[in-house]
Amino acid sequence: MAQDDKTRVTVEIYNKNYTIVGNEDTSHVRLIASQVDQKMREIHGANQQLTTTELAVLTAVNTMNDYMKLKEAYAALLGSQHKKED
Repeated sequence: MAQDDKTRVTVEIYNKNYTIVGNEDTSHVRLIASQVDQKMREIHGANQQLTTTELAVLTAVNTMNDYMKLKEAYAALLGSQHKKED
């Protein structure tokens, strides 16, 4: 996709609008934004004293933790699949 063909999608995350520019489908960008918004609200529910910046960083840390766990589980699954094939 050329630079001019990039999709621009305006989404709302934690009561603030953001314009996301990229190659992903609009529906995918909206889904991701919705998940980020949901996670921020979930964390805020348990930690109402956090500033928006602290909340955003904590959301990023939690999301990266979830990602790394999934990545490790996927690698282990691939490893066990390769052992079964041998």
